[in-house]
Amino acid sequence: MAKQKEKSEFEKSLDKDIIVAFNHISKEYTLYKNDQERFKALFKKPKNAKIKRALNDVSFQLKRGESIGIIGDNGAGKSTLLKMITGVTFPDEGEVYVGGTVAALLELTAGFVPEMTGRENIYLKGYILGLEDDYIKVIEERIVDFAELDVYIDQPVRTYSSGMKMRLGFAINVNIDPDILVIDEALSVGDAAFRKKCRQRIAEIMAAGTTILYVSHHPETVAEICNRAIYLRKGTILYDGTVEEAFEIYGRDKEEDRKKKEAKRQAKKDKELAELKDIEKKLEKVNNQAVKK
Repeated sequence: MAKQKEKSEFEKSLDKDIIVAFNHISKEYTLYKNDQERFKALFKKPKNAKIKRALNDVSFQLKRGESIGIIGDNGAGKSTLLKMITGVTFPDEGEVYVGGTVAALLELTAGFVPEMTGRENIYLKGYILGLEDDYIKVIEERIVDFAELDVYIDQPVRTYSSGMKMRLGFAINVNIDPDILVIDEALSVGDAAFRKKCRQRIAEIMAAGTTILYVSHHPETVAEICNRAIYLRKGTILYDGTVEEAFEIYGRDKEEDRKKKEAKRQAKKDKELAELKDIEKKLEKVNNQAVKK
């Protein structure tokens, strides 16, 4: 029998109804100019490397059955946060607790082995998620029926189109009865009929009391799905509370950013105009001197 991992003090301090918790999480990435610089960094520490702080001292807790929206601009840290919940990346500082099975509707085709069939990849994905053989057998046909791949389910995944891979990935993630479901609004799978079926399945999962993390920029959709929202800006949580207030603060910040950009553009225009006028004056002076001569 495998030795059970000992709980940390942070994990021991959590209430029983907490399913996700971030405790002072920070994460940095090194940005490279090109692939050559990235390769060199494997052997030698880069000089004057640009560091991007993706998350900065992030802390929050999520209860079982709660639905939370994650909002913010591109580069705010949303993807890094979700990747930590799904176990794809890990923090440099702090501690992440996830107390259940996670299904992520993000990079749906990640983890597939091209030479294995679609059916074999169902089992592979199940093993990665820690599911038992008996349980995978129970949900196997459910996944096959949902994906609508027919005879292709027993063909190598390398023969699939990108759309077929996404359908299989979606079918697996929504049919494993997850404790936590992570959704990216940008997700688009299959034709209109299949997308409708996907939305219906997500609604069923939500109705069953599954914990939801939903990334979106649309207030109406977040309000419909979530009862709480976190607003991330430059890796820091600026607000954690009601959906309405989160979008109010986000909207004000967006407007302030727009005004700053507009002022910067105008200042640049004014500077260019002043420089042009200065050149015109100098040319006029030179011409006047030439006429006098």
